Formats: sequence, structure tokens, C-alpha cells
Amino acid sequence: MSQGKGFLKVCGIIMIVGGGLSILLSIFALIGLAGALALAAAFEVQVNILAVIGLVLAIIAGVMELVCGIVGVKNCDKPEAAGKCLTFGIIVLATSILAQILTAIGGGNFNFFSMLTGSALPVLFIIGACLNKKNA
Repeated sequence: MSQGKGFLKVCGIIMIVGGGLSILLSIFALIGLAGALALAAAFEVQVNILAVIGLVLAIIAGVMELVCGIVGVKNCDKPEAAGKCLTFGIIVLATSILAQILTAIGGGNFNFFSMLTGSALPVLFIIGACLNKKNA
């Protein structure tokens, strides 16, 4: 097993699990927020729409991470598909960084450690794709 194949397979499996959990938890949070919005409307209270947008983006990011993981696992032993894996890894990395920026803009705290941990897996995935590309 080449290093690139191992990186892509392990990172891909973790991304599949993480993406799936992210989708489920975001959907549950969106359902809870919908209930809160209904109560807020009943009592004529303002609710921050950024929370809804953030949860929708979290679902989209979870789907992208899930797809990236599937692509990585499916193509880990195909060096000719390294470019596709690289593209998906960059998209997930950019999404992770964008999420941190939007959190900070929305009034949340910018957490450098969170950005670092959220970026670690996509970076390892990208490294795996690059190592696989060298084997092509």
C-alpha cells in the first residue's frame, strides 16, 4: 500500500463518518431551530437568521465532506484519479476555513485551534492525493 493510498483511505473513512454525523446533527439542530422560530413568531420575538443560514451551510459542508470521503476511499488505489481527490480535498479545506470566518463575522469567537483541527483532516487528505499523484 502506497503512502498516498493509506492517507486517502484512512482520511476518507474518517470524513465519511464525520460528514454523516455532521449532516444528522445539523438536521436535528435545524429542526430544533424551526421550533424556536415558530415560538419566536408566536411571541413576536426577533431571531437571528444567520443561525438558519449557518445550519444550512453546515449541512452543505457535511455533504461535501461525505462526498469527499467517498471519492477518496473509492479512488485511493487509482493514482490517475489523484487530481479529482485533490480537488475535493481543497473544496473541503476551503469550506472549513470559510465556516470559521462566517462564525467570526456572525458574532462568534474566532477559534484558531478549532480552525486548525477542522483543517487537519482535509490537509492530510490533500497530502494523500499529492502522494498518489506522484505515483501516477
